[in-house]
Amino acid sequence: MSMLEGKHILVGVTGGIAAYKTPELVRRLREAGAEVRVVMSAGAEAFITPLTLQAVSGHRVRTRLLDQEAEAGMGHIELARWADEILVAPATAHAIARFAAGLADDLLATLVVATEARVWLAPAMNRVMWASSSVRDNCALLASRGMRILGPGAGSQACGEHGQGRMLEPEELVAALAGVENGPLAGRRFVLTAGPTHEPLDPVRFIGNRSSGRMGFAVASALVGAGATVDLVAGPVHLPTPPGVERHDVNTAREMHEAVMARIAGADGFVGVAAVADYRPASEAADKIKKSDAAMAVELVPNPDILADVARHDPRPGLVVGFAAETRDLEMAARAKLAAKNLDLIAANRVGQDLGFDSHDNALEVFSRERHWHLSAKSKSALARELVAIIANCMQERESRSDARPESQDS
Repeated sequence: MSMLEGKHILVGVTGGIAAYKTPELVRRLREAGAEVRVVMSAGAEAFITPLTLQAVSGHRVRTRLLDQEAEAGMGHIELARWADEILVAPATAHAIARFAAGLADDLLATLVVATEARVWLAPAMNRVMWASSSVRDNCALLASRGMRILGPGAGSQACGEHGQGRMLEPEELVAALAGVENGPLAGRRFVLTAGPTHEPLDPVRFIGNRSSGRMGFAVASALVGAGATVDLVAGPVHLPTPPGVERHDVNTAREMHEAVMARIAGADGFVGVAAVADYRPASEAADKIKKSDAAMAVELVPNPDILADVARHDPRPGLVVGFAAETRDLEMAARAKLAAKNLDLIAANRVGQDLGFDSHDNALEVFSRERHWHLSAKSKSALARELVAIIANCMQERESRSDARPESQDS
């Protein structure tokens, strides 16, 4: 049976350039087994025609609040009762504000007020608009009312800028609607680390690195999409929490170690994506260190090894996955780390100028003791989904081997 077999999904389209993705979204929802109907706002018709969405959905597209052709002229009630799920994609800043205010001045807004179905929003807007406090406050209010906020993602935008605000890709939205019960990691719990750590020198300075956290947050989102529940321990980054993820913010390696070890018991898997500082200053100055002409030496001491400690934890998670950022000899360094820390998988990426850290694309070489997977360069969200598919497959293979072993018998 397909993921969304028999589901009634109403797709709402509002007036943003990301509406060009909506026909592909509708097509993928139907491929997943859903019956789809579409409602468009007046603004959406400036970007895409109702005829296009009618062709891919197989149903007449609704645009008017009081429709003479609808049952009793009350199309909003008819559609509100029909829908199992309502997905607004794209959801513009204006639409989000109208939903938060509870307005019912067009068909789509009225549906959102009148429905008992679950409502999902896929925000899409310029990066500055997404960062504004009004949009964030409206999203937080809607989330508190039970609406699900999906994304947005990061990348190139139609305005020519680059950053957070892109509507998630159609396959990501379909995976979210499919629900955790259908994923290959359904019922599994993962602990995951992401981002850098900051090791303080004094109250205003720290030792850190260029990790943006994007890869770790993408893996967290992909794990949820595969059905897992995720505890994300995040270093100091400015990224929105992926839907369905339980987030715990930390700053230093020792704080990250403490947060991970407090949550690792009973976890089915651990993925260490964070770029954890190997060393920290032996002491932190109480006051700002003043500049002088004299040279300054800083004594560094090792930080706790989170990956190694998780791998030897009793009970050990079923699968322990590490990351390695390398500037040279990538495979040799990755395999050495895989063995030294007793990992099940390691995902290695080359870093340097325009590679790895703080970029929106990445590539990975994934190693187990016996196998090697090459994941070519693509967006971090797409790459994360490929990595999670490998993780799920490895877990299933391990369980199959375990189930195949004959039970011991008393002699």
